Amino acid sequence: MDILGATLRVCVDDLEAAVPFYERLAGGTALRFERGGVQVAAVGCFLLMSGPAAELEVLRKVAATIAVKDVEEARQVLSEMGAHIVAGPVATPAGRNLIAMHPDGAIYEYADRQA
Repeated sequence: MDILGATLRVCVDDLEAAVPFYERLAGGTALRFERGGVQVAAVGCFLLMSGPAAELEVLRKVAATIAVKDVEEARQVLSEMGAHIVAGPVATPAGRNLIAMHPDGAIYEYADRQA
């Protein structure tokens, strides 16, 4: 499994107030989208999320998003190593993803950029 990078997930109360700080910090412009009632801004290695408390409660449990070459391969390797696949793989607008709980209890999203 090839790990290509990681994105830090940050839940914020006010996305509009947080975006300028992270744009300046990362030196780029945020890509904005909405998913499941949650407003999202991706800028550099940060994924800012704001929305209903119930949705954010679930999102806060995922420590980071790990970019991989192939989510299906990641699923196989993670399963072989004792991780529990919580959800996925599923298609998203940007590729595919899955949520996995590592044997130590840490939860991560794994995402690829394949259609």
